[in-house]
Amino acid sequence: MLIDQARRLVAELHPDASAVVLAGSVAAGRARAGSDLDLAVLLPDGRDTRRETLRHEGRVVEVFAHTRSGLDELRAFDAASRRGVVQQLYATGLILLDRDGHAARIAEDCRAELLAGPAPLTAEQRENLRYALTDLLDDLRDAPDRLEALAVGTEVLRSAADLLSDHHRAWTGTGKWFPRRLLTAAPDLGARLLEAHRVLCEDGGPADLLSAAGTVLDLVGGPLSAGYHRGWPPVGAER
Repeated sequence: MLIDQARRLVAELHPDASAVVLAGSVAAGRARAGSDLDLAVLLPDGRDTRRETLRHEGRVVEVFAHTRSGLDELRAFDAASRRGVVQQLYATGLILLDRDGHAARIAEDCRAELLAGPAPLTAEQRENLRYALTDLLDDLRDAPDRLEALAVGTEVLRSAADLLSDHHRAWTGTGKWFPRRLLTAAPDLGARLLEAHRVLCEDGGPADLLSAAGTVLDLVGGPLSAGYHRGWPPVGAER
């Protein structure tokens, strides 16, 4: 059983852990044969905070090991990145060990943090994204070949998703979490963006993506080109 395997791994590698949380597909009951184990391990003060990928009993395991102060730093970083990775891990994970009640309290705090959403972008960050998306849409309209259209279209999707998520004070994601978070933030317009990007990838037609991303721009103040300015160092739009 995967939960038993997780307990064996922690007993072998981190016998001094005060809390262990099992997250990901295993905790959610969606594990497949090749699913890995995602573990948050709370360690005593003075230990290193780190992420480690290893293989245990033939299965890949992702270990997020941290002290309490290290966890505070990780949560602050993930909140600033607007992705809430560690928050999601604790909020939705299965507590396997909690010697002093810290894991339960952290999980409750993380659920509240996720529910509240990330802090809104600053005005400068939002303008940077509006300008970037406006410029990308111009490039997509004028793309001379399919390769450029696909490359630009992917950036259009990401920039539009960032603006749309901020508009709804919602978390963003990467990889498989990108569509999940986008659809949670804006089920209808998010689905339009994703479907429009799929159409572009399949046949090269940019019209749907231009329309969907243009709708996002209209929600956040419209296109921004002439009159835009940015100080140095730039803020926010870079990833």
